[in-house]
Amino acid sequence: MNNVMPLSWSKSLSALILWMLVWMALGMSFIANAQPQAPSAPEQYIAQWSEEAVYQMAVHGIPASITLAQGILESGSGRSELASKSNNHFGIKCHGDWGGQRVYHDDDRRGECFRSYENASESFHDHSEFLKRSRYEELFLLEPTDYERWAKGLKKCGYATNPKYARLLIDLIERYGLDKFDEQGLALKADREAFAAAETAQEITRNEVLETVQSKDLHPAKSSTNVGRRSVQVSDNFIQYILAEPGDSYSALAKELDMMPWQLYAYNDVNRKEGTYAPKAGEVIYLQPKRNRGQTTWLEMLPGESIWEASQRCGVSVKAIVRKNRLTPESPLPPNGKLSLRWRVTEEGKLPDWVRMIRGPNTE
Repeated sequence: MNNVMPLSWSKSLSALILWMLVWMALGMSFIANAQPQAPSAPEQYIAQWSEEAVYQMAVHGIPASITLAQGILESGSGRSELASKSNNHFGIKCHGDWGGQRVYHDDDRRGECFRSYENASESFHDHSEFLKRSRYEELFLLEPTDYERWAKGLKKCGYATNPKYARLLIDLIERYGLDKFDEQGLALKADREAFAAAETAQEITRNEVLETVQSKDLHPAKSSTNVGRRSVQVSDNFIQYILAEPGDSYSALAKELDMMPWQLYAYNDVNRKEGTYAPKAGEVIYLQPKRNRGQTTWLEMLPGESIWEASQRCGVSVKAIVRKNRLTPESPLPPNGKLSLRWRVTEEGKLPDWVRMIRGPNTE
């Protein structure tokens, strides 16, 4: 009896076995891929602390993406000894003005003093306050969504000694899409300011308006509160401001209002290098950054008015006005006497077609 399997059968059996092995491998791969992957340490950190970073951005202006990236990098996603035992997520050292709890670790030198906190939220708040020092003041002149320049600015200002520090932050932001939290921070900031304005809103009589509004027609205030003897008001563009009194200077006002002098210069687009600035009586002094967009589409410039004066009147930064209206040293004023406050105009000085299509012919 011939026990030898025909060659054709042998090939068919081999092919069948091969297909079975392939399907088994594909099935195992499918099962493995179908299993939910545990979040990585940075992803867990983001899920836990993104809301805190967004809140800090709304209150203090530091991009949430930068705060989260620094926290991941400095604390090893919250797992470093300094973070886990002392709640210090940003590696902030004691420095001379620190009066809180202290711990000691080896860093650039042996036994260096680091700040210790009762909880990690305090660390996030202290990080925001730390960056508001004059050493980092130039960062707050950047767009809050420009995380690349913020990261490079932190390195330039000496936050860290690692020459690759800025690149490390940018890579983390882009790898985990942290820039989406910057938009959330801006939205929360707008909501908080609108809520504060609504909470403190009060009726203002026509005579009061005439007394507080400048001859150049600052939009009437939406609310009014007091800081010391100063009446702090909120403009139509939801920015807190005061009106200068005779003898005021930015340096003296900074002390009176418990602010840094650089903040008044930056918020009001005044060049600090020209010396101590003394505003005229009745001049608007913003206590918060001006906006990148206005509440109206256009602003009619007044006779003899400069771009800076128009900026103070509408609460839109000079930088934003210049960009939106394509102004240049050769053409420093709009030819039609109108400034676009919401959209960048075309080279002909008109709103983009899509804006006019959506908002109708009366937009111009």
